[in-house]
Formats: sequence, C-alpha cells, structure tokens
Amino acid sequence: MSPTRSRQTIRVLLVDDHDMVRRGLSVFLQAFDDLELIGEARDGFEALSLCGQLKPDVILMDMVMPRMNGVEAAGMITKKYPDIRIIAITSFEDDQMVKAALQAGATSYLHKNVSIDELGEAIRKAWAGIPTLSTEAAQALIHSATTPTNTGLTNRELEVLHLMVAGQNNPEIAAALGVSRSTIKTHVSNILAKLGVSSRLEAVKFALERRLFA
Repeated sequence: MSPTRSRQTIRVLLVDDHDMVRRGLSVFLQAFDDLELIGEARDGFEALSLCGQLKPDVILMDMVMPRMNGVEAAGMITKKYPDIRIIAITSFEDDQMVKAALQAGATSYLHKNVSIDELGEAIRKAWAGIPTLSTEAAQALIHSATTPTNTGLTNRELEVLHLMVAGQNNPEIAAALGVSRSTIKTHVSNILAKLGVSSRLEAVKFALERRLFA
C-alpha cells in the first residue's frame, strides 16, 4: 500500500464552476472527520494546477465546465497523477458522458442529488480504488439509446469528434489518427461550423446530448 493510501484522512479537491455547488459539497465534507477539503477549483485548468500544489487523494469533478471540461481534465490528471482518484459528479446521466468520464480515468460517477452518506462512502471507496456508479449512471450504461443524428459530418470528422468526447486534445487526436496537428485543427473548425457551435465544449455537449456514439 502506498503512503497516500495509508493515511486515515482523505484529502479532497472540489472542482465545479458553480459557487453554490462547491459550497454545498464543502458543507457535506465537513460532516466527516476522515475527509479533509484541501482546495476548490472552477474548471479543469485550475484543477490540473492545484493537483501539483495540493496533492489530493480524491477529486470531486464536475463534467460540464468552461475552458476545460471534466472529461478533458480527468484524462490529463490521471495520466500525470495516477494515484489521484476522480469522482465525476454531475447533473447529467447521458450514457455517452458516463462512458467518456470512465474512459478518461474517473473511478466513479455520481449524480449531484447524492446524499451526504452516499457521498462520503463513494469518496472512501474511490480512495481505495473501488468504483461507485449512481443508479442513474448505471441505467444510462445499460439502457443506452444510440440512434445517431444526421450532422453532415464526414467519417473522419466523426472520428475526431468521438475522440474529443473521450477527452483527447488536438495533439493526442493527431497521434491517434496518424495525421498532423494542423489537420486536426482544421477538422475541429469544420466540426464546430457544421454543428453550429462556437467551442469544443459545446461540440462535446452536442454529441453527448444527441448520443452520437455507441
């Protein structure tokens, strides 16, 4: 067992762009003697920076945030800090978002209406490497509706969008598809234009809401 796992107090980082959500979760955490809130972040960029400074054991991570969403942040954090456990905590139970979060490295997936006792237990289990899925998230995985939407995207653009949903950035997508970064940048621009959105986050939300991928 590593030194991190041997500590009795579990160090928790909150990541959510809504102040009220962070405030509510922080109140929850104060109810447990074995859980310590060590910091808060408003998006994935802040979370990634704080991981190096604060070295949390468990991160409660919202999935839909500005600048860098939870899927992207989870993927980067688990690669750079493999000992940190991530719990995706969100209002969405879309099957694609659940899959994307877990594929990016999240240990667990909870709904924001989770009870205080369920939250505490999920954090302890995540710290021990034991996954927890909310009932809604489990149902989303089991009963997925996968009828695609006609988007006008080419097969390659769909491949790029799929990797965006999985939390990969342009260099990672370029490496996965064996093309240049500039080519991926062009594909992303075309995807945003065809979907009528203005950012990667909106494109990912579009794909998740319409369940474009199985």
